[in-house]
Amino acid sequence: MTSLHHYSVNRLARFNKKGRPAKDTEPDYFVWKIEGGIASTIEERSIRLRRKSCFILATNQQDTTELDEEELKRRYKQDQQRVERGFRFLKAPQFLASTLYLKKPERVMALLMIMTLSLLIYATIEYRIRTELDKKNEVFPNQKGIPISNPTVRWVFQRFSGIHELTISQDQVLIVNLKPSQLLILRLLGEAFQKIYSGTRRLV
Repeated sequence: MTSLHHYSVNRLARFNKKGRPAKDTEPDYFVWKIEGGIASTIEERSIRLRRKSCFILATNQQDTTELDEEELKRRYKQDQQRVERGFRFLKAPQFLASTLYLKKPERVMALLMIMTLSLLIYATIEYRIRTELDKKNEVFPNQKGIPISNPTVRWVFQRFSGIHELTISQDQVLIVNLKPSQLLILRLLGEAFQKIYSGTRRLV
């Protein structure tokens, strides 16, 4: 708590005309000047600093023997950049969140839930791709064409543009323009993802 100590309130005369007024001239108006010293209670200041320095971490792991407070904080700090990068992705213009105007609180909460779920899926796919690339000693070209083992999902998604379906007959649909790098990602993600681009179809 901050308080004012040894203060004084002084009334100062002011004149509308410039220059030094005559000795017996009456002031046109007065202003008040407060002087003093500001001091804070050390204990209260320490409490507020500690409160300001705190942040909340949430986890669904209830067993403290598996994940105690120190380990939770360590893991968060370890992946903090990745988490913040994910939320920065939600604010990106490509996500188009700023184009939505929602007035009702429940709709804002629903949008927040969808965005958070999207971020969870985004992070999960990115983790899986990077883990499989590292496990199978594979690489994926980045924006400069340099082979890397830790691509972002955003870049992987961009690399999947230009794929088309070519319908030849009711029983035959070809997936065209699939490149080796795209086939690599599908193979790493597993059969469920491969079926999306194949199933009863043929890959070309």
